[in-house]
Amino acid sequence: SEVARVVREVSKDIPKNINWILRVDGHTDILPLAKTSKFSDNWELSQARALSVVKFLIKSEGIEAKRLAAAGFGEFQPLTLETTSPALARNRRIELKLTEK
Repeated sequence: SEVARVVREVSKDIPKNINWILRVDGHTDILPLAKTSKFSDNWELSQARALSVVKFLIKSEGIEAKRLAAAGFGEFQPLTLETTSPALARNRRIELKLTEK
């Protein structure tokens, strides 16, 4: 909700001729998913993470769908290559990028 508030505020200052989007990027760690997971792999999981944020911003916060994009990067853009529990947790994340279409 705080992100949506910031997006609404910032969007007021973006010139009308700039076709902007908020890209929501989902990431995972390197661990394989459990056999019981509803996702077939980390690609699907990262995409689902990003899409859930996008849907929340649309449905609950009223951000225009045309201003949002969801992308999944799986385990392929880690913040760290360490394999400690805290490091793996850092790699499971959502990143937000305000950019032009």
